[in-house]
Order: sequence, then structure tokens, then C-alpha cells
Amino acid sequence: MRKKTILILGITMSINLLFAQGGNIEIIKDIRIDALVEKQSVIIPPGVNPKIDGFRIQLFFDSEKSKINSAKVKFMSKYNTVDTYITYSAPNFFLKAGDFRTRLEAEKVKSGIKAEFPTSFIIKEKINLPRLEKENTSN
Repeated sequence: MRKKTILILGITMSINLLFAQGGNIEIIKDIRIDALVEKQSVIIPPGVNPKIDGFRIQLFFDSEKSKINSAKVKFMSKYNTVDTYITYSAPNFFLKAGDFRTRLEAEKVKSGIKAEFPTSFIIKEKINLPRLEKENTSN
């Protein structure tokens, strides 16, 4: 009987000690953590620059970017309103031009650069929406 009483008394005291603990907890952290959490929680909208099926002219490719840049300057001196794109796929850089919706639009530009870029050809690719040009409404 005595052992039983001691056991019950011990269990009761243990329970009291477990639930009787209290106190304050202070969290010390770097203020940059909140900024990082805020930055990571921002929802990024889908791409602002939608792509459509279209055509581009592959003007030139080479393993030296300086040659690509000089070809780009040569093309832009004649067609400064046509966008150019440089991509890299090992081991070459590729110079492409235009955001043409139809093959006919690309053919028109290609025929004008035949002498400067004899090996150019038209490729089907995802393109940016072409720029809209303002019409001159004054007479």
C-alpha cells in the first residue's frame, strides 16, 4: 500500500511540474529574413510577352560573337525597325531577325538582304507579337 501511495504521489507531482512551467520566449532574428520571406511570397504573373507561331530569318551563325555583332550592325543599318535576336547553342551563336506573322512578310525582307546574307533562310519559330505602327491620319 505504501508503494502505491508513493507511486501516485510521484505521478501527481510530475504532472504538476510539467504543466506548471511558464515563461517568456524571445525570438531574435535578422530583419532581412522578413524581407526575404516577403520577396519569396510575391506571386509572379505569367509572361508579359506572349509568343505566337510565326517566322524569322536566320541571317548568320558563327562561333565568334564579334562576327555575329558585326553582322547585326550590317543588318540593322538597312532594316532598323526589324528586331534582331542573338541566341547561343553550343558551339555557335545564331543571328535571327524579325517577328513575321507570315512567310510572305519574311520573304520580302529576305529578298532585300540577299546580297549581304546569301546563306540566310526562313525558319518557323515562336515570335513576339509584332509592333503596331501608327498610321498617319493627317492629310
